[in-house]
Amino acid sequence: MSPSTFQGIAYVQGKVSGQLLASNIELSFWGGTNPQTGEIIDRHHTLSGQFLQDTILAIPGGRGSCSGSGVMLELLLNDKGPKAILFERREDILTLGVMIAEEVFRKAIPIVMLGPEGFREVLGLDGRFVHVVNGRVYSDESLVTLDEHTLETGAIQSLPLASDVELSDIDRAFLDGAYGEAARVSMRIILRMADLLGARELMDITQVHVDGCIYTGPGSLIFAEKLRDWGGKVRVPTSLNSISIDQKRWRAQGIDPVFGEAAEKLADTYISMGARPTFTCAPYQLESAPKVGEQVAWAESNAVVYANSVLGAKTMKYPDFLDISIALTGRAPKGGPHVKANRLASVIARVTGVPGAVNIDDSFYPLLGYHVGAISPGQIPVVVGIESFSPCKDDLKAFGAAFATMSSAPMFHIVGATPEATSLDAVINEEFHPRSIEIDLKQLAESWNQLNSASHPQPVDLVSLGNPHFSLTETRKLAELCRGRAKDKNVAITVTCGRSTYGLASQAGLVGELEAFGVQFITDTCWCMITEPIIPPSTGAIMTNSGKYAHYGTGLTGRPFYFRSLARCVEAACGGCIADVPGWLSG
Repeated sequence: MSPSTFQGIAYVQGKVSGQLLASNIELSFWGGTNPQTGEIIDRHHTLSGQFLQDTILAIPGGRGSCSGSGVMLELLLNDKGPKAILFERREDILTLGVMIAEEVFRKAIPIVMLGPEGFREVLGLDGRFVHVVNGRVYSDESLVTLDEHTLETGAIQSLPLASDVELSDIDRAFLDGAYGEAARVSMRIILRMADLLGARELMDITQVHVDGCIYTGPGSLIFAEKLRDWGGKVRVPTSLNSISIDQKRWRAQGIDPVFGEAAEKLADTYISMGARPTFTCAPYQLESAPKVGEQVAWAESNAVVYANSVLGAKTMKYPDFLDISIALTGRAPKGGPHVKANRLASVIARVTGVPGAVNIDDSFYPLLGYHVGAISPGQIPVVVGIESFSPCKDDLKAFGAAFATMSSAPMFHIVGATPEATSLDAVINEEFHPRSIEIDLKQLAESWNQLNSASHPQPVDLVSLGNPHFSLTETRKLAELCRGRAKDKNVAITVTCGRSTYGLASQAGLVGELEAFGVQFITDTCWCMITEPIIPPSTGAIMTNSGKYAHYGTGLTGRPFYFRSLARCVEAACGGCIADVPGWLSG
């Protein structure tokens, strides 16, 4: 191949060289990359088992969790991250992690957006030594210009703050330090993100949901403590996502004290800045859930998708650390799904050949969401063909969580089920030239096989429920399925839920009833953060009704997974058959 030069847009400038590690598949850093070692642990990804350290990483974009920015920060602070990242399109979450490292820790890597054509050509250089200088990528050092040779290798050059963002008087006051150092740094971070998004003004928001309270490593704690010590106080109502431990029970559960104390300290730091200890990844279950049209700033991928798609509220998919920055100022970039034109679909997913609603079970919705996310990795889709199914809120929650695992898009539409999709025409813009994709049973069966990583029939020793957090309705349904049955003593069944739901379920007598059956309840944390000893070491498999956890769980736990409906999960807990495929899918 002849030497080539590729021009892109640098969101963080600098000069580095390294071996190209490339894939045409998006990657979630949270649940997909180990921040302590730099290994890619997403076992469904083409780069699984590769290490990021000393590479130039090329991927179309990120996907999945908003905590990817936290993982990126830890990778950079641990010197386990890539030397630079080349994206096909604009990427918010991972780029924000680099910006935080630069603004707070004075450590960063070049970030370059190449666009579709340049990215496709760069993929052909996989495995070769390449050179990144500001916004250019070179396949041969001889192509680097004389002026660029004067840059010191490894040097990072900060971009100035966006100069054409219209600032209000209070924005300028924040930036000038009138409201303290925490607010000043927060406003710098917000303006850098506004520049990335192309937003030209900021807007007021009514509430924030913070995902940065998840302990990804020392960097996440140091960042929060700096904001606290700089006098940071939230200016709008702020809820907290699931944390990395069950705050009230972690010692009794045998959690490593070093990890447990650090995770607890992080949660307390956010509380000290005025955030509420809601500790749930499903803030839409709280009484404070936003209304249709309300402008909010939520992080946590499934919560963002649910807020936009099901509640009809308006939020971007805010990265960790940007969430608290917005909470400390009450100001956010006016862009993305905050603007009506950016909420329209550019992919039409037509479901064909699927049996009617009376024949499917609740595994249908996360499976469909997982598949739609895979075929629409960066674009908002609209699903047609299931208008008669009438999915409930828990079905939409399961769909959205699995969708957000595979896609970076901040929302979806389902005609006849989500509030803005009163018709197909209501949510598409013909100027986007939307592409139409048919989804049939054969394709869903392929996605089913991906989620079921157990390669041969293996005994189940853990049934995992509540990713995202179980609702009161789901808890009631579980109790109905367990009544009159006996749990197998060799199978554990564990539910994660928020404190609010746990309290309501306790008042209704459901917790006592399910605990008598053998269910263990865990609050405050969620399955993407749970490890040993809550998940005991064994050779058995884990069964879950969560498409999200079935995807991430293999890499996070090293265990094989079964994905099934809630009823099948209860059967497995009782020692029943687990190897079957649902009739609606096999038929």
